[in-house]
Amino acid sequence: MTNDNQGQAKGYLYTAQAFVSWGLLPIYWKLLSHLPAMEILAHRILWSLIFVVIFLYIRGKLHLGVIFKNKKSLLTLIITGLLVGSNWGVYIYAVNSGQIVEASLGYYITPLVNVVLGIIFLQERLSKLQLIALLLAATSVLYLTIDYGQFPWVAIYLAFSFGLYGLLKKKSGVDSLPALAIETLVLTPFALTYVVWKMVDGTGHLFAGDLLTDTLLILAGVVTTLPLYWFAQGAKRITLTSVGFMQYIGPTIMLLLGIFIYKEGFPLEQKIAFSFIWLALAFYSYTIIFKSRIAK
Repeated sequence: MTNDNQGQAKGYLYTAQAFVSWGLLPIYWKLLSHLPAMEILAHRILWSLIFVVIFLYIRGKLHLGVIFKNKKSLLTLIITGLLVGSNWGVYIYAVNSGQIVEASLGYYITPLVNVVLGIIFLQERLSKLQLIALLLAATSVLYLTIDYGQFPWVAIYLAFSFGLYGLLKKKSGVDSLPALAIETLVLTPFALTYVVWKMVDGTGHLFAGDLLTDTLLILAGVVTTLPLYWFAQGAKRITLTSVGFMQYIGPTIMLLLGIFIYKEGFPLEQKIAFSFIWLALAFYSYTIIFKSRIAK
């Protein structure tokens, strides 16, 4: 096997690890479902900062001072920090309130949201197939709202917050892990205040006598950071087209977990809505293949 082939193989492995980890993450948060979502979020932020700083220090890449000197990048990361924090919070709430299926819908919609953001912020033009894909996605949301009787706000917020997060993250020009360090640093004063307040109040769950809960809360930093590292390592070794297709691994695992493991159900209304989304993604995926062939 040539070095290029070895590099690609590693890239696929890293990327698959990242998306499978993100897909399985609901299992992790379910183990903490006896805690309020806000408390889980606070610990995820706090321990993510601690772990990512240690990780970067060990790898000799803890050079955060450079980011602080670039006001534009710093401001962008403050905004992305708020976006990712709110995304994590809504996601944890969705998982532990029995809405894993709807959360998976949000991450299926994300690629289509990226198309919308490209039109708004990057003046990109839509192809006919992309327009059809967006119309199908809009039809899916409208159908859920009218027939299912409820606007899928969890899915829509997860999709738009993550899509906007990705767009701004690219504009920051900062690598994923140093960026995560700044983003969690921005949120840590709020998270630490909440954790300390809960401990003083006597209602906090950290070091309250449950070793499993303590371990899970502390390791929240690991399960947040490692998939990001794997994704960064994988994305630079394989094509964006390959990454684009592999991103469906995560929401697919989430959907299967919601239906078969956590018995959330999958009524006809959701089946129809998801069918619209999958058809939209088929059109979207075709445009990716078409563009990659032209590029060659």
